[in-house]
Amino acid sequence: MSDLPELLERYRRGAEILAMSLTGAAGPELDFQTEPGKWSVRQIVCHLSDAEMVTGTRLRRIIAEDDPTLEAFNQDAWAHKLDYAKRKPSQALETFRRLRGENHDLLKDLAEETFARTGTHSERGTVSLLDLVKGGAEHAENHIRQMREVRAIYKEQRAIAKAAAAESAS
Repeated sequence: MSDLPELLERYRRGAEILAMSLTGAAGPELDFQTEPGKWSVRQIVCHLSDAEMVTGTRLRRIIAEDDPTLEAFNQDAWAHKLDYAKRKPSQALETFRRLRGENHDLLKDLAEETFARTGTHSERGTVSLLDLVKGGAEHAENHIRQMREVRAIYKEQRAIAKAAAAESAS
């Protein structure tokens, strides 16, 4: 029996899990960085949104074309030049949800043998449609974990600061 239905469900659920993980994040928490050069919650959500756009193009090219070339993209350049630090997380989340939903709708009814179709990634070489779906599911899951860690560290540091302020006030 194929693990494809389970993988497609993981892929689909990435948008729901991202939305749940973003619930309640606001103000300075959105822009908190655990250290200089590390991405904030805002930047992570924007990255996931843009990466899903790229993934959607790659999926479609592999489905429709014979051995297409799939160009890499420089995520740091996108974060900087597309000004992730100033974009609205709510809009990025909505874009991610819509794109992930559309990509899932495209994938869910494909014949299983379609997932063996391949393209050539400019940095990674040959990749199959199945590889892209696995990568997309894992990509969202990894960044959601990263975002949860950033939020936890922010809350921990805020609690420490509050306790120190209360102690110095007494």
